Amino acid sequence: MGFLASSFMSGFTRNFRSLKNNMRFEKHNFATELSSSWLRFFLLAVVAILILAPITASAQAAQKVKGANGHGKLSADLANFPLNADGTVSVIIQFNQTPKAQHFADLAARGGKRKFSLENINGAAYRIPVRVLAWLENHPDVAYVSPDRPNKVASDDDIPAVEGDVARQQYGLDGTGVGVAIIDSGVFNHDDLKTANGLGSRVVYSESFIPGDPSTKDAYGHGTHVAGIVAGNGRDSASGYPAQYLGVAPNANIINLRVLDANGSGTDSQVIAAIQRAIQLKSTYNIRVINLSLGRNVYESYTLDPVCQAVEAAWDSGIVVVVAAGNEGRNNDYGTQGYATIQAPANDPNVITVGATKTNGTPGRLDDTIASYSSKGPTMVDHVVKPDLVAPGNRIVSLAAPGSTLVSSLLSLNIQPITTCILGLLGNNCTTGLSGKYTRLSGTSMATPIVAGAAALMFQKDPTLTPDAIKARMMKTAWKGYPGNSWAYDTRGKSYFSQYDVFTIGAGYLDIYSSLKSNEVVNGGAPSPVVNFDANTGKASLSNSLSITWGNSITWGSSIIWGNSIVWGGNAVLRDSIIWGDSIIWGQTGIAGNSIIWGDSIVWGADSMNALSDGEDGEN
Repeated sequence: MGFLASSFMSGFTRNFRSLKNNMRFEKHNFATELSSSWLRFFLLAVVAILILAPITASAQAAQKVKGANGHGKLSADLANFPLNADGTVSVIIQFNQTPKAQHFADLAARGGKRKFSLENINGAAYRIPVRVLAWLENHPDVAYVSPDRPNKVASDDDIPAVEGDVARQQYGLDGTGVGVAIIDSGVFNHDDLKTANGLGSRVVYSESFIPGDPSTKDAYGHGTHVAGIVAGNGRDSASGYPAQYLGVAPNANIINLRVLDANGSGTDSQVIAAIQRAIQLKSTYNIRVINLSLGRNVYESYTLDPVCQAVEAAWDSGIVVVVAAGNEGRNNDYGTQGYATIQAPANDPNVITVGATKTNGTPGRLDDTIASYSSKGPTMVDHVVKPDLVAPGNRIVSLAAPGSTLVSSLLSLNIQPITTCILGLLGNNCTTGLSGKYTRLSGTSMATPIVAGAAALMFQKDPTLTPDAIKARMMKTAWKGYPGNSWAYDTRGKSYFSQYDVFTIGAGYLDIYSSLKSNEVVNGGAPSPVVNFDANTGKASLSNSLSITWGNSITWGSSIIWGNSIVWGGNAVLRDSIIWGDSIIWGQTGIAGNSIIWGDSIVWGADSMNALSDGEDGEN
């Protein structure tokens, strides 16, 4: 077979995708339903075929040509990646050295067209003829070639729930002087993003990375909402609205790097180019935080994934990268009960990966619960413990971008102004707020900027902090008073059960006040740990190969990072009980579920890099 699959395998792939899509319309409630034997058998067969079948010549070559970590130079999903109209394929090429002019010249001579130079990952984004793939996999200077995958977006009681109001009163911090890069669908120049006197804009830099579309306005409506959660100052809702909608760091500056179009979609290369620009502009605008409320499926180890390599470059440059976990927590298509659904680049161990909670309509956190759609760990392939933290993400009110896709299509979610009257000597003085200023969205997209805003406050208080110190302090001080489990109900009344384990809530609920109060010294790095599961004993153990700060006993002695959260099935407990606490994880997932979570194969996930917001109005 050539690069394109044979007609039999193409038909099988189409039928499998059709079945998978049909299955997703009816997501099983794992608390009340059991997977049937025939479905488990079918899934095991599918997994076996996906792992073993030589679908294309390129896939075969990728298995033969071994690179770093035992992987081939060509990503397996190149086999089914769609071609461009001119017959080329869009790829990201990572070299094992800084690419030279000769590399670019050689590619140009073979019909390659460069889209972006991606210096921070020693790479470049290209459109190349399919035949060039064979040349690339045999080139000694090429480390890895992957498709330029599409991405998608991840998507008011949120501030009090994370003790943000207490932090503001106690420390008087508002993010002044700190730059936060919003890599998203663009940012509308909303009144709430202006300076305190209303004369200037705190959106200090804007650039589009969408080919052929230089506009930096928010045609989708996601990036503006995210920016408001980080830095909205509540100017338009000071009166005439049910509440004043303030961001976590209401005087921080926004760097608007647009990578998603009017449908909330973009590509890997656009995201990487934007991250690269944030690194370049770090000193100019004091960019200390990058917010990525977007993601896509995991296709390979984070050590090879080009977007993960880009976020690590940003982290190493001194920028905290905060990433949405994803919204696949209800996904039980393969018997995993929503586990192992963390998306990329949230699967990278360095970044702060954020899951979503719901405030249940109250400002206090005692009754807050996890949002059932929030993606759970461990990560596919690498089995990294994620998410790291959770924060409010359900039905969050923030800024609206007029005329954008979300604002126009989800009219019922737009917040309507109210009329307020002040009694005076000459009668009532009544005013009505301006309409079209705010809207309500749900998803891990909305939880992520709350953590990004908190990081901005921490940098304002102490500019000498490192990204690892920010992450470690947030995780150590996270509130751990959550329940053992909870139920949630979507807008159609369907119920979902959640267990509160480290793969669901991570280290716990973000506590901004406690994070600011912490003065712990963090030596070294703080990458999220890896879990090793022994199928024979049913026990899990913590791997510290990536971790410096956590170590065998944690640098903080008896301090508990993950609290008494549920960890693994039956009566099994981890050796490092001081970190993890004692108890269980999700019980029995079945052979199919366990093989998917702990295997090396990838069988599901979004095909595109999109904004991670839930399309419906959250959940109850």
